[in-house]
Amino acid sequence: MIGPSIVLAALFGLFHTALYVLLRGSAGGRLPVVLVAAILGAWAGDAIGARLDIDPVMIGDFHVIAASIVAWLGIGVVVLLANLGPSRPRP
Repeated sequence: MIGPSIVLAALFGLFHTALYVLLRGSAGGRLPVVLVAAILGAWAGDAIGARLDIDPVMIGDFHVIAASIVAWLGIGVVVLLANLGPSRPRP
C-alpha cells in the first residue's frame, strides 16, 4: 500500500515545478531533474515538518509549508548547480 505522503509530494513537486517554469519561462533540458528535485524536496520537507511539528497548514498528515519550502530549496540547488557547471558553446 502506498501512503498518501509520496502521492501528495509528487503533486506538490509537480505544482512547484510548473510554477518555476511559469515564472522563469523555460527550464531547458533540466526540466526532469528539476521535477525530481522538487518531488524529493517536498517529500523530505513533509518528513522534516512532521519531525518539528510546527507547520500550521496541513492536508491530513502532510505538512504543506515545510514541503513547499524544501521543494523550492531542491529546485534552487538544481538551478545553482546548472549555472555553476560548464556551459556548452553555442554553434
